[in-house]
Amino acid sequence: MDILPPLFRNVITSRRSLMAGAMALALAPAALAQTAPSKPLEVVTSFSILADLTRQVAKERANVVPLVGPNGDTHVYQASPADAKKVKDAGLIVVNGLGLETFMPRLIKSAGAKIPVIVASTGINAIEKTKKEAHGHGHGHDHGHSHGRLDPHAWQSIDAVKVYVVNIRDGLIKADPAGEPAYRKNAEAYLAELAAVKSEIENAFATLPRERRVTMTSHAAFDYFAREFGFTFESVQGMSSDAEPSAKDVARVIRLIRDKKVRAVFLENMTSPRIAEQIAKETGARVGGTLFSDALSDEKGPAPTYIAMMRHNAKTLLDALKAE
Repeated sequence: MDILPPLFRNVITSRRSLMAGAMALALAPAALAQTAPSKPLEVVTSFSILADLTRQVAKERANVVPLVGPNGDTHVYQASPADAKKVKDAGLIVVNGLGLETFMPRLIKSAGAKIPVIVASTGINAIEKTKKEAHGHGHGHDHGHSHGRLDPHAWQSIDAVKVYVVNIRDGLIKADPAGEPAYRKNAEAYLAELAAVKSEIENAFATLPRERRVTMTSHAAFDYFAREFGFTFESVQGMSSDAEPSAKDVARVIRLIRDKKVRAVFLENMTSPRIAEQIAKETGARVGGTLFSDALSDEKGPAPTYIAMMRHNAKTLLDALKAE
């Protein structure tokens, strides 16, 4: 039985409401700290694809800056004094590894700061090339940008990028422990999205016969894509785009295109189209379009994010290789 007069009941109810409101206000700063830091973590990545992957995991908790921007070529990049300042001011650095960023060790050393470095490719099933495959068939020189025998272009595999995302997530958590719940939640959502995109691409390629999945690009950047989706990619150059292909390289690819009845050759967004167009003209193969290999497009282009890049590349290949 309620024995309190109505007046007292109203007073107690009001008091309880005020106390609840005060507690909510007191807890608000702590709740906000879990979602939005007062100052975002400064993260430097070596190139644009890693920058997008990092942004997908970090969201508003980090300010992510790539050294090699959209449509840039990491293989031939020369670091600047401005890059040294970016590295020095960073709270975290994300690199691909596998010998891609030949400029990074010297840059980090010159910055003179002990900054955590995350190697995104750690733990992937890397493709190892022969010396001939690594440097190109017609020349063994590397112009100071040798990547060794491991193929660094692992981001062309969605399964490998899932490993990248976990490594980036763990690096962000170590650098910014307060953001752990957000980083884990964002990474989980992005991993699910990557799995869905892989299934989408596999279903699209199911309509393309295996014998048509043979093509040519400027440099050997798509072997991980080939392994994942059942393609064969021939290339004029080795794993690096830094050396001008020799006449012997071009002649070899022309023979391959004719022997294997390659239907289309593809340009790359960060290399000159001249050689690929010359080969297409001499063999009668069509120019199938532009693939994004080592860099994203800018915001106005067709591949401003990693997922947009993979969808664009898959559609470009499918449209060209299915055509009668």
